[in-house]
Amino acid sequence: MSFRSIEQLLRRNSKIKISQSIIANGIHDPKEEQSVQALRESLLASNQLPEKFDDHHVLLRFLRMRGFNIIKAKEMFLNMLKWREDCAVDTIAKDFKFEEFDALKRCYPHGFHGVDRFGRPLYIERIGSVDLSKLMQVTSIDRYIKYHISEQEKTLSLRYPACSLAAKKHISSTTAILDVKGLGMNNFSKAAREMFIEIQKIDSNYYPETLHQLYIINAGSGFRALWRVLKAFMEARTLKKIQVLGTNYLSTVLEAVEPSNLPEFLGGTCSCSATGGCLLQDKGPWTDAGIIRASKIILLNFKCY
Repeated sequence: MSFRSIEQLLRRNSKIKISQSIIANGIHDPKEEQSVQALRESLLASNQLPEKFDDHHVLLRFLRMRGFNIIKAKEMFLNMLKWREDCAVDTIAKDFKFEEFDALKRCYPHGFHGVDRFGRPLYIERIGSVDLSKLMQVTSIDRYIKYHISEQEKTLSLRYPACSLAAKKHISSTTAILDVKGLGMNNFSKAAREMFIEIQKIDSNYYPETLHQLYIINAGSGFRALWRVLKAFMEARTLKKIQVLGTNYLSTVLEAVEPSNLPEFLGGTCSCSATGGCLLQDKGPWTDAGIIRASKIILLNFKCY
């Protein structure tokens, strides 16, 4: 669902007891608005702007990623549309079933866990604890990439709108923590590198500007050598959003995340003992009953994105 849809719904349906001050469209910078309008008019003129992508913040993400160069942003946007068609992304988002989800979680601890201090979704991944041999036994690279795409689509269509409703302000990016303790060149296999590069390509090219900040923590000398190789495949704009930290990361991370939203194993106060562990559930405003009810009404009234 677009953020414009949320605002329209709140104006039309007074039964939803959520303050209209959510302002799902956020505050528009006049200069950015001018660029967005120029890109929008260019796409409309060539009949290349599907209705569900006709959204200020969607177009703004592509403009920001390409330094507000209209021609380059348009090219990137059109490449995204072609990729979605070629890879049947809408079908993946709607129908893909990842039956190996539980088995994957046991050998690859990762997941969303609450929000940061601003209200953005908080994503945590313990890549240093991944059992790569088991990972390749329980799934394939192709299926994992489809799972990743389905999660990206869920973040766009559910997590960001839900966080916007909860925080009463526009949310359209994620804060992430990557725990790389024990990870280095020797235990990051060729298959793992290929998967990382493919996912990085997808996120950078087709879901631009959805990362607010990435904290890479517990980075030892082995990971730092690996990082010099991996960052060559990343956009300069993305690299500026990444902090590589050693074992004394906690004070930096707590500037962005409340201790109650940080798992105990990372120095926070949350254990999620009732649900078997912090990364075994999809914790966040998008699971709140009231937000879900509002989201269902929105989904019934508007197309999703």
